Amino acid sequence: MSLFQTLIPSLGRTPTRENGAASDLGPTVKPLYEVKETDDAFGVTVQLPGVTKDGLELTAEEGEFRIVGRRTWKQPEGWTAIYRESADAPFELVLAHDNAINPEKIHAELRDGVLRVSLPKAEALKPRKIAVS
Repeated sequence: MSLFQTLIPSLGRTPTRENGAASDLGPTVKPLYEVKETDDAFGVTVQLPGVTKDGLELTAEEGEFRIVGRRTWKQPEGWTAIYRESADAPFELVLAHDNAINPEKIHAELRDGVLRVSLPKAEALKPRKIAVS
């Protein structure tokens, strides 16, 4: 895996907990997201409509960054949906990396259903200028 392409979506994985058991989330929806890279950090933008701060869980573990978003909207009594664009399931996105991020400096902001996360690169990966004498 290239150092410059360290964040990749994990494909075909069953979400697990720390003890290795399957996640209790049940069926999940993979949200729309975008990853951008600068010299200092990776920027992740994730679309999480209907998710509030209380329903958001971010976890940085060895080799992966996990985002779980649960919606708080409840269907009103006696209401029938004619058409629904999205499933009523929690969002889950797992991004694998090669420990190239500094988990102590991660910053996240959720506004209007859009999550923006800054994943600063570990010092060893930042480009350095070398003086030639």
